[in-house]
Amino acid sequence: MTRIFDERGRNIPVTVVEAGPCYVTQIKTDETDGYTAVQIGFEEVREKVVTKPELGHLKAAGKVLRNLKEFRVEAVDGLKVGDEIHVDIFKKGDIISVTGRSKGKGFQGTVRRHNFNGGPKSHGQKDRLRAPGSIGASSSPSRVFKGMRMAGHMGDETVTVRNIEIVEIRPDKNIVLLKGSVPGSRNGIVQLVKSGDES
Repeated sequence: MTRIFDERGRNIPVTVVEAGPCYVTQIKTDETDGYTAVQIGFEEVREKVVTKPELGHLKAAGKVLRNLKEFRVEAVDGLKVGDEIHVDIFKKGDIISVTGRSKGKGFQGTVRRHNFNGGPKSHGQKDRLRAPGSIGASSSPSRVFKGMRMAGHMGDETVTVRNIEIVEIRPDKNIVLLKGSVPGSRNGIVQLVKSGDES
């Protein structure tokens, strides 16, 4: 993340995302696959990085790519395998959805994971400061209900943040500046989708 200043001098926090070039690696149609979709790849790598089946799959595109993603579309007119997709498919002011893998936090207690208050800080309590408290009744129903908020694994899950504004586009470097933060760590892979195109 960084910040830029607009024409009125306002400070805007932005996330810098490299959004291409992406390459069309496969086109699926109703006739061949039963639905219409476009598979695109990102991040060129050496041949030894990918498996031989992947290498054979990518042969038609003419590029060796690490990350592949399929997008359902209404029609694939004008697209063919090997085409380059650049950041200019977006424009300044577009509202998009960003999907990424959130940072993994490991096993966390209820205070951090679910924002519980914890127990009283005095009056004789000794080791119950960050304990979750009661998680169920005794004789009835004699079990813990499904979905009870408890300690456990936190983070490392797919997160989508909607209504993110594109503040600036730098087509010479395929860079897009998004207002605010996006899910995931530095150098993580994110998916950018124009709002209304989620299907």
